[in-house]
Amino acid sequence: METIEAILTRRSIRKYKPEPVPDEVVKELLEAAMSAPSAGNQQPWHFIVIRDRAILDAIPEFHPYSQMLKEATLGIVVCGDLEKQIHDGYWVQDCSAATENLLLAAHAKGLGAVWLGVYPREPRVIGVKELLKLPDSIIPLCVISLGLPAEEKPPAKRFIPERIHYDKW
Repeated sequence: METIEAILTRRSIRKYKPEPVPDEVVKELLEAAMSAPSAGNQQPWHFIVIRDRAILDAIPEFHPYSQMLKEATLGIVVCGDLEKQIHDGYWVQDCSAATENLLLAAHAKGLGAVWLGVYPREPRVIGVKELLKLPDSIIPLCVISLGLPAEEKPPAKRFIPERIHYDKW
């Protein structure tokens, strides 16, 4: 799949088939995520790959928009490491870029995925930290629900020319 096609056709997929995502595909997704740009090349990210059914089923207990994890065969938690920051606060941007790379790679590999925001919602952050026993310096940015898609969605038409400004407002 070409890059522009992947960007324009990627959609949030919340329904999955029961087949697992192969380990070699998960590795490719994580390589894509870690190829994201980061401020000062700090790469402050960590990724937690979750296949454990009990853990996937527990996240919706504190994250109200994550019910699709009950169908997913895979979840990936993208975390920022405050100790790896060179530039304070940029971990959010860096991990967001890694998340988007991962979502695009998943789509290009024929997988369905959805970004489930965790940070900055304190109950969600605390829930993920406690469930996964994260160290104090590790902050979960999001959970990505992944699987073989059991639904198709047409491309979203989000281009709004009125929001483009040249040289000044």
